[in-house]
Amino acid sequence: MDIDSVSTIEMLQMINDEDKKVALAVEKEIVNIASAVDIIVEKLQKGGRLIYIGAGTSGRIGILDASECPPTYGTDPELVQAFIAGGEKAIVKSIEGAEDDPELGVNDLKNINFNRKDVLVGIAASGRTPYVLGAVRYAQSIGSIAAGISNNPDSELNHIADISICPVTGPEAVTGSTRMKAGTSQKLVLNMISTGVMIKYGKVYENLMVDVKASNDKLVDRCKNIVMEATGISAEEAKAVLKETNYNCKLAIFMKISDLNMEDAKRILDENKGYIRKALEAAK
Repeated sequence: MDIDSVSTIEMLQMINDEDKKVALAVEKEIVNIASAVDIIVEKLQKGGRLIYIGAGTSGRIGILDASECPPTYGTDPELVQAFIAGGEKAIVKSIEGAEDDPELGVNDLKNINFNRKDVLVGIAASGRTPYVLGAVRYAQSIGSIAAGISNNPDSELNHIADISICPVTGPEAVTGSTRMKAGTSQKLVLNMISTGVMIKYGKVYENLMVDVKASNDKLVDRCKNIVMEATGISAEEAKAVLKETNYNCKLAIFMKISDLNMEDAKRILDENKGYIRKALEAAK
């Protein structure tokens, strides 16, 4: 209550003390997050997509997570997508009223031919945003799985979602400012969902991002370092095998570990859907 009258240090300590509660709230939802990860992986393996939808802060967090999947894990931009009430303009500027129309959420899904193979993740701190609820109900009406991330256990989203993820982060340091603890919890949950999905989708070997795209100088260097770490070869050897594979980091690693030529390595890797560990077993 006195956050507006204390020193700057005390003010920030108050905020930090509240933030410390977030990870513990998310921890209580790990079983539900795991259920979401498993069903998303299952659907992606059958040709489905992962779609996030939200308004305001929740929508922006979804867009952030989705936009980072292609450069980090080499995914097609269509595989993980995100929508925000009000469209692209709402990413940087609030579009008043857009979140109050459930049909806008439905239309955004229809515009990408959302179907029962896809999984929807609706994100709303309050759990009552009409834009999100409209999309969730539409997804369920066509036989798709719809997960919900909210921070209100008594909310409609928490009750209607096929998989409900509800970290109860409590009142904000500034009342009603859900961009704070609620938003932080949503970011943590989406980090876990997308990272968990990509690990189980074969995009990680050991703890290395083996499908990273060498799209700039930093990532070219990262590819080299990943190949070196995974295989134990020198920088010169890593550069050579990456050049041979057109900077396909995963293929380069598998070639070196399996000691196969590129053609055979690519065939076995493809047969095992890009899972290096499974491909290594097959190569034996």
